[in-house]
Amino acid sequence: MDDTAPASGLRYGIRPTMKDVAAHAGVGLKTVSRVVNGEPGVTPDTARRVTEAIEQLGFRRNDSARLLRKGRTASVGLVLEDLADPFYGPLSRAVEEAARAHGALLIHGSSAEDPQRERELVLALCARRVDGLIIVPASTDHRYLEPEIAAGVATVFVDRPAGLIEADAVLTDSFGGARDGVAHLIAHGHRRIGFIGDQPGIHTAAERLRGYHAAMREAGLTVDRAWVSPGSTEPERVRAAARSMLAGPEPVTAVFSANNRVTVTAVRVLREERRPVALLGFDDFELADLLVPGVSVIAQDSAELGRKAAGLLFRRLGGGVPREPVRIELPTRLIARGSAESPPGS
Repeated sequence: MDDTAPASGLRYGIRPTMKDVAAHAGVGLKTVSRVVNGEPGVTPDTARRVTEAIEQLGFRRNDSARLLRKGRTASVGLVLEDLADPFYGPLSRAVEEAARAHGALLIHGSSAEDPQRERELVLALCARRVDGLIIVPASTDHRYLEPEIAAGVATVFVDRPAGLIEADAVLTDSFGGARDGVAHLIAHGHRRIGFIGDQPGIHTAAERLRGYHAAMREAGLTVDRAWVSPGSTEPERVRAAARSMLAGPEPVTAVFSANNRVTVTAVRVLREERRPVALLGFDDFELADLLVPGVSVIAQDSAELGRKAAGLLFRRLGGGVPREPVRIELPTRLIARGSAESPPGS
């Protein structure tokens, strides 16, 4: 007799079934089902026999069929602004790790900050019957998602809240972080502080501008309109804004740059200045600590944003979250490296 032959007369190339496992373990089919699905009602000795039979036969549960019976596809969608943006790399990786831990496939897409493109991507993912969505919104109107959410597609918005609907959201405290950053510059003697930000229609950009104004107001400082420049993050636009603030009889002595793309351009502009200008950026970025001086930043944890969003999504899918929308807001962290800590004119 060939000792390598499969037990119970099974032939190579034929996938064992629950019925085969039941016969091999000497138990009923329902008992095998309970063990496979982690249900109660099976004695430890019986569970051990079933587990041994599963290992000996090489039985694998048919998750695809099980999920289809439950109306699930074990897939989730992630729609970001731009997959090439370094900020979204850790966020995306955290979501992917959570999806893998839950046995789900993650499907990515980039909206390129285009509301129409976001809508097309989201609805395409829904048409492919994803179980859930994590969205960094480009749109300010998400009423198009109401039928999908009502049909059971779990949806979590991350980095920015949904527009015109109530939905789960995981955000960074952009207002508080910006206020703390500008207050840090004020504490080091700066009174003429420029703000260069993103498009004002973007939630995070608006919150950071609001935080800037709050810090200046709380310090009793008047803001000159020439010191504030929201808009595109394209290098040419940012460069022009910075140079305008640094010109004239009373130029700014410090710049608060409201995201990592703005900060990188601001670093290049300030290197050309003959006089020292303080710089503090919102978002950390690669090599910021290796510049001389190092660039001080308000750091947010994009990986934690992804973990929290994915955790909320899978809890929502598992029925472990109240029906009311959940809002989670994560704190920021000030990292002082030298670029923002010197007083004016030093």
